[in-house]
Amino acid sequence: MRTIAILSAVTAIGIAFPSLAADPKPDAVIKNRNIEARVFLDGKIKADTALAADCLADGKKWLDKNAADAAATRRQDPQFFENGGWDFERKYSTRSVVADRYVSILRDDYMDTHGAHPNSDVNTILWDKAENKRISIRPFFTETADNGSTMKAMVKAVIASLRVEKKKRQTSETATDEWFKGVEPSLLKIGAVTLAPSTEAGKSSGLTFHYPPYAVGPYAEGEYVAFVPWEALKPFLTAEGARIFAGARPKDDAKEAQ
Repeated sequence: MRTIAILSAVTAIGIAFPSLAADPKPDAVIKNRNIEARVFLDGKIKADTALAADCLADGKKWLDKNAADAAATRRQDPQFFENGGWDFERKYSTRSVVADRYVSILRDDYMDTHGAHPNSDVNTILWDKAENKRISIRPFFTETADNGSTMKAMVKAVIASLRVEKKKRQTSETATDEWFKGVEPSLLKIGAVTLAPSTEAGKSSGLTFHYPPYAVGPYAEGEYVAFVPWEALKPFLTAEGARIFAGARPKDDAKEAQ
């Protein structure tokens, strides 16, 4: 009876906490003596065939590149593999779906090559469900030229947000032009961007820019997320931009970003 009771308790724990019962299986994996690397897609992504195929193809290219790099590094410096192979992981997760059309995806990378510490990176994908392709934020703004008025307004708002975040973390000593010099008024250099969720269903409350460690602060400060409310960019919106932006940033979204 005691054995039955213990087994019942273990089963109950597994039901209450599925992650304890079984880890999710990767959607793609490479495992050999040089590297173990995994790619995960969340459920919302996998429910969209075209988006899932795009993310998986992207993830497999990343796996192949890092497997080749690991093999080459082992041939050149085998001493770095005395404690085992590299450990890499990439996760694609849905950040927001706006107007039932624009899907913002976070792409988070973890990389351990047995250096001083593991590293991480973050990038983003903006997916147009109507066209089944990746897009930029260009359709939402009247102009996005490098050093143009729109991009300069974005940079100003991004840096203001980063200063607020650093003050919250008590790291204002690194809120300097030197650390922010990489945030440039160019779509390709301002930072990885997503459409932020909104308190108004189907809308976006603005833009969130995602920065990995080292991008706008020392490694110890970790990742930063800068939020730019849509109102700050209202003068530059196209008709489509005016259609999708409204409402405010949900409080829980702001807390998750800290």
